[in-house]
Amino acid sequence: MSTVEKRREFADNHAAIIEHTKAWVDKVIVRMNICPFAKAEVQAQSIQYLVVPPARFNRYLDKFWDACQQLDNDSTIATTLLIFSDPEMDFDQYLDLLDCAQTQLANDNYLGTYQLASFHPDYCFDEQMEEDAANYTNRAPYPTLHIIRESDITKALSNFLRPEMIPERNIEYTRRKGVAQMQSLLDSCYDTPTAK
Repeated sequence: MSTVEKRREFADNHAAIIEHTKAWVDKVIVRMNICPFAKAEVQAQSIQYLVVPPARFNRYLDKFWDACQQLDNDSTIATTLLIFSDPEMDFDQYLDLLDCAQTQLANDNYLGTYQLASFHPDYCFDEQMEEDAANYTNRAPYPTLHIIRESDITKALSNFLRPEMIPERNIEYTRRKGVAQMQSLLDSCYDTPTAK
């Protein structure tokens, strides 16, 4: 079953989508150390997972703004993963959404407050081949906008030796694992028990 078919199967099951995303955070982001700062937030249970059902772009941006507002008002939330359940949202459409969200950050005076990290099942870096395993550093079970407090990033990086090497290390690591293993790992995130 393809990734799109799996996304269609669970499109209306928000509990399952969150469970699959949590599995990805654990199996890929934490265990493979893609983000060295994620483990502490997972252990502290301070990551918020929000599922956004299919809608128009302006509705998506409303949900994005709401998530930023919630981070403003709730210090117990370290970071938010805004997960889009629409199985038909392809990578190009997702990039359009990402651009709009970045613009909204600027328009709402959130630059310097929040940063975005971007993830999609078909993520492909500029000038990279689709089959490059390095793309899996940003491939997730569902299209996802990760809203991060910039102050937390600054604090975490200040305690990390040579943080500029993290992306290079991730690229080398995923390429050593290879496309087949990385795709298998991503596929396994859909196989977790799901709420009915």
